[in-house]
Amino acid sequence: MRVLAIGAHPDDIEFGCGGTLLRHRLAGDAVTLLVMTTGEQGPDAEMRTREQEQAVGLLGADLRWGGFLDGSVSADGDAVRVIERVIAATSPDVVYTHAPQDTHQDHRATSAAALAAARRVSRVLCFESPSSIGFNPTLYVDIAGLVEPKLDLLRAHMSQVLRMGSLVDLEATESQARYRGFAARVREAEAFESHRFLWDPVIAERSSRAAIVLTELDAASSDGTASDRSPLRRFLDGEQSS
Repeated sequence: MRVLAIGAHPDDIEFGCGGTLLRHRLAGDAVTLLVMTTGEQGPDAEMRTREQEQAVGLLGADLRWGGFLDGSVSADGDAVRVIERVIAATSPDVVYTHAPQDTHQDHRATSAAALAAARRVSRVLCFESPSSIGFNPTLYVDIAGLVEPKLDLLRAHMSQVLRMGSLVDLEATESQARYRGFAARVREAEAFESHRFLWDPVIAERSSRAAIVLTELDAASSDGTASDRSPLRRFLDGEQSS
């Protein structure tokens, strides 16, 4: 499966669907991140660019930049065309992007442009962010055992984790995974609004390839040894074939 995740700023994607993207990588899926801005309204653009590149390296994904100024993402043709070009280049089977209802204008614009550009993609899911409003999830992804690796992706964005007043709160992120997991009747989950989702029962069978790894990670999380994530690392590096 080919996966495209679209976010307005560095760290948006990792926060909204980092665990799900890790799950895709465990299944051997190709993952591309499109980040519309460098987030230069935060610290400096160079730092946030490096942090995003580091996070993508940990994930084992590809990275593309939208080229828009932080705070000035448009929902019009310019942004739609940028996303359309990436969709044409990556041919995604599923697209993840911001939920439409959000207090941040860049998130709203990115969502609107992504939904327009992905009008021919059969699976489009919208993730939540700390600034989402009225978020009403209709689909959940089981990320049991992947919360700590997701937090590692967020830790790559250290300027935001340490920034006073930042919405990137690692403890809150962990609690959110438990809350969404409770709603989905699993231990930990990420939640999505389904803009469009073509369901194929065969896809469910593919998750069995990662079942052993996820079980090891979940056990490590339960016994306090979650810092040893070698099973995940080995799997992503292609060292496990079963």
